[in-house]
Order: sequence, then C-alpha cells, then structure tokens
Amino acid sequence: MIGAEMLTPCRKICVYDSCRALCAGCGRTLAEIENWLEMSEAEQRAVMEKLAERLGNLKGG
Repeated sequence: MIGAEMLTPCRKICVYDSCRALCAGCGRTLAEIENWLEMSEAEQRAVMEKLAERLGNLKGG
C-alpha cells in the first residue's frame, strides 16, 4: 500500500467519553481503535457508517 492513504476516521482529537464508552473525537469504541489495523476494509467501513450518529449523540447530550 505504498502511496495509498490509510482509511481512518481519526481526527487526532483523542478524548475518551467514559460514560458513553466512545472517543469524542472519532466516535469509535476502544476495541475499534485498538483493532483498527487488523480489521478488513469492509469492517472499517461498517464502523465508519455508524460514526456520524454516534458523534451526534455525544454532542446532543
């Protein structure tokens, strides 16, 4: 994958919301963050499809 960009939702705003068990920057769980590089592209995309809703819930209260 030389020259290819790695697919990642990381925004380099790593703040863990322990009440919701999510990173407030990207919306992933700790398990998703820890396993990101081992996930298939399809698994990564499935997680990414959930992130906007998760982040919206974090901001909404």
